[in-house]
Amino acid sequence: MLSNYLKIAWRSLQKQRMYGFINVLGLAIGVACCILISLFIWNELSYDKFNKNAEHIYRVHSDINFGGKREIYAVAQAPLAQALREEIPGVATACRFRTWGSWLVRREGTTQNVNEDRVVWAEHEVFDVFTFPLLAGDSNEQLKEPNTFVISASAARRHFGEVNPLGQHLIFDNDATYQVTGVFEDIPTASHFHYDFMLSMAGLEEARSTVWLSHNFQTYLVAKADHDPQKIEADINTMWRKYAGPQVREFIGSTVEEIEAQGSWARYTLMPLTDIHLHSSLIAEHELNSEISYVWIFGAIALFILFIACINFMNLATARSANRAKEVGMRKVLGSMQKNLVAQFLTEAMVMSIIAFVLALVFSEIAMPYFNQLSGKELAIPFRQPVFIGTLLVGALFTGLLAGSYPAFYLSSFRPIEVLKGKLQASLRTGWLRNALVIFQFIVSVLLIIGTIVIYDQLNFILNKRLGFNKEQVFLLYDTYGLEEKFQGFKNTIEATPEVKSLTTSCYLPVRSCRSDETVMQEGKSADQHSVNMQCWQVDYDYLKTLGIEMKEGRFFSKEFITDSLAVILNETAVKKFGYEDPLGQRLWRYASQDLKTTITYTVIGVVKDFHFESLHNDIGALGFFLEKDATGMMAIRFEAATTGPFLEKMKSAWAQFSPGQPFNYAFLDERFSQMYDAEQRLGSVFIVFAAIAIFIACLGLLALAAFTAEQRTKEIGIRKVLGATAAGIMSLLVKDFLKLVLVALLIASPLAWYVMNKWLSDFAYRVDISWWVFGLAGAIAVMVAFFMVSFQSIRAAHANPVESLRSE
Repeated sequence: MLSNYLKIAWRSLQKQRMYGFINVLGLAIGVACCILISLFIWNELSYDKFNKNAEHIYRVHSDINFGGKREIYAVAQAPLAQALREEIPGVATACRFRTWGSWLVRREGTTQNVNEDRVVWAEHEVFDVFTFPLLAGDSNEQLKEPNTFVISASAARRHFGEVNPLGQHLIFDNDATYQVTGVFEDIPTASHFHYDFMLSMAGLEEARSTVWLSHNFQTYLVAKADHDPQKIEADINTMWRKYAGPQVREFIGSTVEEIEAQGSWARYTLMPLTDIHLHSSLIAEHELNSEISYVWIFGAIALFILFIACINFMNLATARSANRAKEVGMRKVLGSMQKNLVAQFLTEAMVMSIIAFVLALVFSEIAMPYFNQLSGKELAIPFRQPVFIGTLLVGALFTGLLAGSYPAFYLSSFRPIEVLKGKLQASLRTGWLRNALVIFQFIVSVLLIIGTIVIYDQLNFILNKRLGFNKEQVFLLYDTYGLEEKFQGFKNTIEATPEVKSLTTSCYLPVRSCRSDETVMQEGKSADQHSVNMQCWQVDYDYLKTLGIEMKEGRFFSKEFITDSLAVILNETAVKKFGYEDPLGQRLWRYASQDLKTTITYTVIGVVKDFHFESLHNDIGALGFFLEKDATGMMAIRFEAATTGPFLEKMKSAWAQFSPGQPFNYAFLDERFSQMYDAEQRLGSVFIVFAAIAIFIACLGLLALAAFTAEQRTKEIGIRKVLGATAAGIMSLLVKDFLKLVLVALLIASPLAWYVMNKWLSDFAYRVDISWWVFGLAGAIAVMVAFFMVSFQSIRAAHANPVESLRSE
């Protein structure tokens, strides 16, 4: 019996090839998109779960509200980890990391440096908290001695080749020599941090600090299985008051209770390790994390596209069933049982569904490299996983069952005499179900079109907004501290280059770069009530000229004033936070060292206009410039050249002259600014691709339905032409019904899209308004696409010879 069902199913597909091809192709593309996005979501949700204790690992976050500014940090105090291990019963162990930017690294006995940015200070307990399997070395002895480090397997191959790395030495920043004591497996990609070098924190002086008011260390703990994380949080806050209270009184002059009564606070919370990647975008993250909102958005897109594909599948299945009504009637007259008819229709639908799912796997494999490039992932189709294959098989059978159930049960239930008289066919032509499904398809398509337009409108606004500084034609050269005594000669050579207009040696830039968040106080006033938490940037004399920042009043640092080493320049926001009406000449002080033992007083000599030094997700904060004449970390060079190629070659030549064989690490400021919005640009690209796919699948369905409608109305069209109807009139007759459906979809989708995109835009402090033209453009695109697809079939029907359609009458 089954073989008979399969034969009939195959013959049915051959008889109506166009419908079968469109049905299978649309569903295959939809399922392929769903597979790709599902793999992306699965990867995003799997972050950090490779750790054996993942369910019990937490990171300590610092929620600080002081000086008129509230900020939440992914770092905590230096002494916290030791106190956690010794004083809180619910903590099994704890560890710390301290990040320090990029390093120049070379093998002992060589002169060739390599720039490495995956370097971190860590302590021995890191192997008790995280699952980092050692390939060489004793895990019980790692990171206990100063000037030792562990290295990842890939970095070991990069620096030592086939030589056994244990006992070998690397020189960091041309200064300190460290010995390899262990090799660990590369940290999996699904981790919220990735390091190749872990230097022993036993040699870091800052790690021995006893100050509870400074936050620089990423701190993790493992909670005991029988302890409540909320209880541990409470214990941490109690412990902070115990140790930080005396320091607050000494350094600020007020008690913790007095400060909290004024609305300030320091609170410490725990975040589960597995939540960090999707739920944490704090200050001092190891790396840029993702966002849970993007997982929801991608998931919704996957479901929408799958729904569109399935709707096409069901639409065409129900539409084609009208042409087979008489076939079913004859079968019932000849004695076919209802269950046999049901089985036949379901078998046909499942065969098509299985073919579509197989094609979807092929499409997914072909598209995977492009999807990885689009999403920034390294995904692969898990063909060898039984769960994956089983899920696809169940999905194929379920889709076939869903699509075939309506025609199967509906057609098999009628009385043969009615269908042979044509009554059933007439009822099927009303197509209310198909109309509803077409409307849903275009609701999704319009949502995606509007989302794409709004995202790109916001990105265009960001990249072209007046920022308060000039990001164009600024060349960034990193790791210039490696020049050592040759630095000044190199700087003089660069300044003498005709294309160079100015340069600054500060590493503090209005893109992701150096940051220094400190509390600055007004002289002669209580620190608890007259202080501002602000960015404190070290810059040189040419910083303003190079970055194109404007002065509002006063002056910038000048070599003519030897007292400028004790001067400060504020931005407009800082002036407002201090409450100054006349800021020039005001005196401020801040701590001179991390131990908070000494202070330095500065005089305000100028005010710069506000400029965006953080992402446009955030408001402009308070900022102060302090003079540093001898910085050597990096250079920002403003240049003027018709093309960057010749200028870049001159920079490379000068670098090779002063630092032969050393890495030439550079970027452009406008590119670095654009990289701050990689997630948004990636989201926009995803919307474009999947909006196009959704529209394409919807168009396949429209094309087939238009052909079906024209076929059902063949005799009507023939009679109209005989009675004098024009081709344009007939085409209008066929097109208007579909355009009505698109317009209804537009009316429903517009308010939904407005709500969703307003929620997305609310994450930006500076954003565009959603204008009426966005909905007009989305509607015009949907209408034009629908009109084109339906007209294609309508023109064919309108120009058909009426003799052919009326010959049987």
